[in-house]
Amino acid sequence: MDDTGWNDTTTATPDLPLEIIVYILSFLHASDRKEASLVCRDWYDASQDLRFQKNVTFRFPASASSLDLIRGLSRKSCCSLIISQVDGFSLSRTLLLEVGLCLGPKLESLALPGSSITEASLLALLPHLTSLRRLDLRGLDSLFMSGAFLSREEHRKQVRLALSGLEELDLSNLRYLSDLTFNRLTGCTPSLHRVSLAGCHIAFEFDPYQGCPVGVGQDSSALLSLRNLHRFLMEQTPTLVALDLSRTSITPESLRTVAKVPGLVLEELRLQGCKELTDYSVEVLVKHQPSLQRLDLSACTELTSRSVHAITKGLKGLKHLSLSRDWRVTEKGLADLISVSSLRSLDLSECPHVSGTEMVKGLMGRDTAKTKLNKLSLKSCTYIRDLAIFSLAQLLGSTLCELDLTSCVYLTDLSLRTIATYLQGLVVLRLGGCKEITDWGMLGMEEPTMEYEPAQEMDKGPSFTRTFGNMGFFWPPSTPFQERPKLVTEEDLSLFREQGGASLLTLSRLQELDLSACSKLTDSSITQVLHYPDLQRLSLSMLPEITDASLASVAWHCRSLTSLALSHCPRVSDNGVAKAVPYLHRLQYLYLSCCDNITDRSLSLLVQHCKRLRTLDISMCKDINITTVDFLQSQLPFLENIHCRFVGGADLTLTL
Repeated sequence: MDDTGWNDTTTATPDLPLEIIVYILSFLHASDRKEASLVCRDWYDASQDLRFQKNVTFRFPASASSLDLIRGLSRKSCCSLIISQVDGFSLSRTLLLEVGLCLGPKLESLALPGSSITEASLLALLPHLTSLRRLDLRGLDSLFMSGAFLSREEHRKQVRLALSGLEELDLSNLRYLSDLTFNRLTGCTPSLHRVSLAGCHIAFEFDPYQGCPVGVGQDSSALLSLRNLHRFLMEQTPTLVALDLSRTSITPESLRTVAKVPGLVLEELRLQGCKELTDYSVEVLVKHQPSLQRLDLSACTELTSRSVHAITKGLKGLKHLSLSRDWRVTEKGLADLISVSSLRSLDLSECPHVSGTEMVKGLMGRDTAKTKLNKLSLKSCTYIRDLAIFSLAQLLGSTLCELDLTSCVYLTDLSLRTIATYLQGLVVLRLGGCKEITDWGMLGMEEPTMEYEPAQEMDKGPSFTRTFGNMGFFWPPSTPFQERPKLVTEEDLSLFREQGGASLLTLSRLQELDLSACSKLTDSSITQVLHYPDLQRLSLSMLPEITDASLASVAWHCRSLTSLALSHCPRVSDNGVAKAVPYLHRLQYLYLSCCDNITDRSLSLLVQHCKRLRTLDISMCKDINITTVDFLQSQLPFLENIHCRFVGGADLTLTL
């Protein structure tokens, strides 16, 4: 290895043209390309090709080590930054100054989460950001608390020149946003496409102007009003297409006022958690905004299936719909909704009256080739049963990429084998809390029982077999008083390796898998099935039977993991971590809370092998010393969050 840090391979092999290396790297995922860029200088130069630099975001905390990173990014033609923990001290001011000087004309997006940035620091930075397209100021109350932000005309003029091309502005969760500060800021951004005011305190009922016409009197310095929002929407109608008013106190009449703004044509509207909205307000909305393609009405608890009917009838171009936690929505109308040909994603999570029956009817009553649904969430829909999953999987098998069945507690191994057979294009699968799933379903095998043998079952009539050659009656799920299911033996595993079948191994495209709280799973299936080279996020939390063998196997076969959850796995120990972490160099998020056999040794191994770690949860690990935690934090530069409550065997009763 030369002094630059790259392996010198040019003496052993002839040089390839840069264009050929770029072509080779184009077949790799972004994470693999990042690893390949460390092989040698030629590969690094190829990885910096412009075709790979689209939508690249760099995230790091405000620290001394970040200064060199910012200077290094100056070689790029464009980039996006997420800088956390910015404050008013000299280090943060120096870092923001470097951002302005080195990246000003190249920066396309900037977010400052978890920061307490000062007005002076931001006003010194913004005039340099002449190419900025997205600015995220969510939760930065320190900017707006005094009410003096952008109060000077010279500052507004400088910011207006720089941000004239800004398209997205996120002002979510600002407690002190007022008409005055809002107007000053949006007056510098005349071409906004997307605006978020989620969680802001907006006065929809109170009129601080006491009926005065718009433009008369001064802007309110105490609150953000509906009248001021209406004025803003009228000014931005030529460009505005997306608005987020989630978690505000918007009323049906206020929503009507927003929807009827002359010339406003919204494509996206988010109203999550707006609990005062009614079916009537949704009907008015779809009447005046028929071009909506994305609509989020989750946790609008007064809505019923009447809203579903209005959406189906009025939004013919709808692509994404969320009705999550709308508890009064029933099966009525879902058949027509699922038949909307433009629909791409549907979120019905925590809608307890949904069983999937009407969705199946809607799909069966039309040409499934026209169905393009690629994302479906049925999380916590406890009426969902195996038969519904079997039908949906067959009807959506060619398009579905993401399926969330978390806490569908009555699903059994039959659903698992169905998914493995018909949904082989899945990229995301969430089965957390599906407690009836066992090793047999993971392996795609039928479970022998004391009551009957598979051969005897076939003699009695049709059954749900591995090949799905026929479909008939289901055996009822086992009841709690029945004998514990037979555990998988080595002989069973040998048979599995020989015959293959509809095991979860067939889901070769998976990038995210959640099996948390599937408490019947053991090493037998985890070690045999979880062989996914592209898997990035995996949750095995609350699996009391898995051991270090599962952890070692997962690490060996799933080396692209960036997030791994093993909380409440009491049989996972330091030995498993020692075998796993040498293969988990990409790991960024690790959750080990309540793992009693994890000690200081595991933290030392993380320091050695997991340099990219950002979040670590070791809460309630009684054998970890707080001094080791401090050492870990000092050695991992990208570690932003470490959860270590009650480590070292602290007395929970005294601490609480």
